[in-house]
Amino acid sequence: RHTCAILDDGSLKCWGYNNYGQLGIGSTTTQTTPQLVTLGTGRTVVSVSLGYAHTCAILDDGSLKCWGYNGDGQLGIGSNSDQNTPQLVDLGVGRTAVSVSLGDGHTCAILDDGSLKCWGYNLRGQLGIGGTHNTPQLVDLGVGRTAVSVSLGYRHTCAILDDGSLKCWGYN
Repeated sequence: RHTCAILDDGSLKCWGYNNYGQLGIGSTTTQTTPQLVTLGTGRTVVSVSLGYAHTCAILDDGSLKCWGYNGDGQLGIGSNSDQNTPQLVDLGVGRTAVSVSLGDGHTCAILDDGSLKCWGYNLRGQLGIGGTHNTPQLVDLGVGRTAVSVSLGYRHTCAILDDGSLKCWGYN
C-alpha cells in the first residue's frame, strides 16, 4: 500500500499509506504525492525494496537502511520499535549489501561476499534459521555455496545459488 521510486539523480521518493512510517519521511501521515526520503549527506540510492509496511534501500556506498513497521524486527536494527526515518542496518564488519528483498515481516540481503543474511518474523521458517531475530543472521546455504539472487514472498524465501541451484524455505 506504499510505493517508492529511485529518480535519475539517485534520490528516493515514496508515497502512499504511511501508518508505520514506511515512507521514511519522519512522520506517519499518508501521502498522495511523492515525498523525498532523506538518506544522508551526499548519499544516493542504487536499489529499493518494499514489504507490507517496511522499506529498505541499498545506498551508493553499499550500506543498507531500513524504516517503517518493526514489530517483528524486520528492520534489522536490534529493536522492535517502528521507525519513520531510514535506519542503518549493521551487516557485519566490512560487509556491504548488493541485493535486498522484503517479505511481509522479514528481510534478507545478499552481501558483497555472496553470503545471505535474514532477519525478522520467522514463525514459518522463512528466515532459514531458528527463532525470530531483530538483527541480520547468516543463513547456511551449503558448503562453499553463495547467493546470487534472493526473493521473498509473504512468508517464504527463495535464493538462487552460485551453482545455479534454487533453494526455498518457509511457509509451504
